[in-house]
Amino acid sequence: MKNRTIALIVTLGVLCIAGIFSIQLFWLNRAFDLRETQFNFGVNIALRNVAVRLLHYNGHQMAAENPVSQLSPNYFVVRVNDVIDANVLELYLREELLKRNVIENFEYAIYDCVGEKMVYGNYVSLEKDEKNPSCTSSLPRWNTDNYYFGVYFPNKDANLLSSMGIWLFSTGVLVLVSVFFGYAMFVILKQKRLSEIQKEFINNMNHEFQTPLATITVAADVLRKPDIGKHPARLQNYANIIQHETQRLRSQVERLLQTASADKDVWELNRQTVHLHQVLEQVAESYTQTLQNVNGRIALDFPQNCSDEVSADGLHLRNAFANLIDNAIKYSALSPEIGIKTSCQKKGVLVEISDKGIGISAEHQRKIFDKFYRVPSGNLHNVKGFGLGLHYVKSVVEKHGGKINVHSRVGEGTTFGVWLPYSRK
Repeated sequence: MKNRTIALIVTLGVLCIAGIFSIQLFWLNRAFDLRETQFNFGVNIALRNVAVRLLHYNGHQMAAENPVSQLSPNYFVVRVNDVIDANVLELYLREELLKRNVIENFEYAIYDCVGEKMVYGNYVSLEKDEKNPSCTSSLPRWNTDNYYFGVYFPNKDANLLSSMGIWLFSTGVLVLVSVFFGYAMFVILKQKRLSEIQKEFINNMNHEFQTPLATITVAADVLRKPDIGKHPARLQNYANIIQHETQRLRSQVERLLQTASADKDVWELNRQTVHLHQVLEQVAESYTQTLQNVNGRIALDFPQNCSDEVSADGLHLRNAFANLIDNAIKYSALSPEIGIKTSCQKKGVLVEISDKGIGISAEHQRKIFDKFYRVPSGNLHNVKGFGLGLHYVKSVVEKHGGKINVHSRVGEGTTFGVWLPYSRK
C-alpha cells in the first residue's frame, strides 16, 4: 500500500472519528441541559408550593412575586419572611419534591436574616423516604418572620449523568470504536514499517553479497586464463582477493546466523571463567590490519589491580565486541581513533568502546538496538549493513546478565558502555 493511500485513510478516519465525537458531545450536552432544565423547573415549582403552603399554614397569603431564587446550579433560596416550623418545612419539602419526581437527596437550612446566621439545618434522603411521611415535633420552630430557607442538592450533576444511561452507553461504544480504529492504524503502520525494513534488508543483503561475489568472479576469470601461471605476482594477488572476499562473505553469513539464533533464543551459552581484558586484546588485535589500511588505531586503557573475571561464552563475547569495533570503524569519517576502556565497579566490569566518528542523533539512539534498524546515512558503501549487529550485541549482553547503553553526539563520536557482572566463585 502506497504512503499516500495510507495517509489518506488515516486522515479520513481521524476526521470521521472527530466529527462523530463532536456530534456525540453536542447532543450529550444538549441532553444534559434538557435534564437540568427539567430538574430546575420541577424544583422551582416544588419550592414555590412549599412557600405557599408554609404561609397558608401560618394563616398568611403569598405575595405576587416569585419567592424562589436559584443562586447556583444546585442551590435554591426561598424567601418566606414568616414563621418557619422545621417539622412542617421538612414535610412539605418531601411531599412537593416527590410530586415533581425530584427523587434527589438534599440539604436544607433555615437562616436568620437579622443575625445573619444559619439557625438550623438537616440532610434528607428521599431514596429512603417513607411512603406517607408525617409531621413530627422533634424539629425546632422559630417564631419570627425574618427567616428564609435554602435547599442544596449535593449530588445533582452525578445523578443527572447517571440517569442518561443510553447516552453514556453510546459514548462508551464510540470510545471503544475509536480505540479499535487507533489500534488498527497502529498495526497497519507497523506492518508497513516492517515491510519497508524487510525490503531495505533484502536490498542491503543483495548488495553485501553481490559485491564480493562479483569480485570473486572477476578474479576467477583472470585465474582461468592460460598464461596466468607466467605471472606469479598476479596469481598471488588474485588468490588473496578471493580469500579476502570469501572471508567477507563468511563473516556476513555468520552475522545472519548469530542474529537468527539470538532472536529465537535457542542458543545456550557455554559459560567459562573469562578474563575480559584478554578477550578485548584479542579482538583489538584482529583489527590491526584493517586499521592499518585506513590509517587508524585502537587505544587500550585497562586499570591495574582490577578483577576482570566474568562468567561468559568467550566466542559470543568476542563477536559482540567485534561488532562494536566494526561499527566504530565504519562510522568514522576519516582515520578511526577507537578507545577501549574498562573500569571495575562494585558488582561488575564496565567496558567503554568509543570513537570520534559521525555520531548518532538522539532520535535514532532509542532504536539502534532494534532488529534490522539502521541509522540513515545516505547511500555510502562503507556503512552498508543488515541492521543486525547491535541487535545481536544487545542479545548477547543481556544473555550474560549485563546491560548496554549508548552516549553519542552528532559530529563528536559515540561511546557504547557494556556492563558485565563478575564471575561468581
